[in-house]
Amino acid sequence: MTAIEAAPAATPPLSRPSWAPSSVLTQVAVLTGRSLRALYRDPRLVVLSLIQPLVLLILFGQVFSAIALVPGFPPGLDYIDFILPALLVTTGLTAGLQSGVAVTTELRNGLIPRFRSMPIRTGSVLAARSFADVLRSASELTAMAVLAALLFGFSPPGGVLGVVGALLVAAVLCWSLGWVFMWFASWLRSPEILQTVGSLATFPLMFASNAFVPVENLPGWLRAFATVNPLSYAISAARGLATGTADLAMLGAAVGSCLVIALIAIPCALRSFRRN
Repeated sequence: MTAIEAAPAATPPLSRPSWAPSSVLTQVAVLTGRSLRALYRDPRLVVLSLIQPLVLLILFGQVFSAIALVPGFPPGLDYIDFILPALLVTTGLTAGLQSGVAVTTELRNGLIPRFRSMPIRTGSVLAARSFADVLRSASELTAMAVLAALLFGFSPPGGVLGVVGALLVAAVLCWSLGWVFMWFASWLRSPEILQTVGSLATFPLMFASNAFVPVENLPGWLRAFATVNPLSYAISAARGLATGTADLAMLGAAVGSCLVIALIAIPCALRSFRRN
């Protein structure tokens, strides 16, 4: 053979497709949508979420309406206009508890462990759960306000804008307390225990506040607790917006207390969640 055969050219390595993980905002948006779809696919939950506001309005708005005749009650204010902003806030409180219950359920059924096998940030799972429950709570609160206006004559002096402001205050409270209950959920890991702990926490906060009667009509020791109760700040702000008597100090106290709660609960919830 007179010529040396040329060696075949080396085959270039196959190029792998470049892949980058999704952003945190994308992860939160996708997981929030998943939680909302899972919720509203069950018609029973949708129906119950509409019945619950009606039951609360009948129980508190009608059964306790005689409180409007008690000395010290704000003059010229119907009891439904007094109680509904408080019901919006207390409903936001119970919606925050549901955030924790949902986390314990997903920890138990193996959904969150599957999320951990994916390139998903830990905080995205909890943030998505928080936003989904706030949106769900907002629909329930809106239904409550509409039912109160149609069936019980709810027409506060603050008008529609005041009611919208009250809804926003309740949503902020739901968001901040949702992180507290998710923190407890990551620690307790049991929906039954969390429901018990949540009831022990929510009932004193609800009834030892200015939700159902003016603070001035409470006994001295209970009045002292209601004065420092963070729920009272949110109720005062929501009621002030609905009745057109809110000021910046009232709104600042409500939003500030919710932010303080969130700043404490968020890192604790994330740390406890990562350990599970």
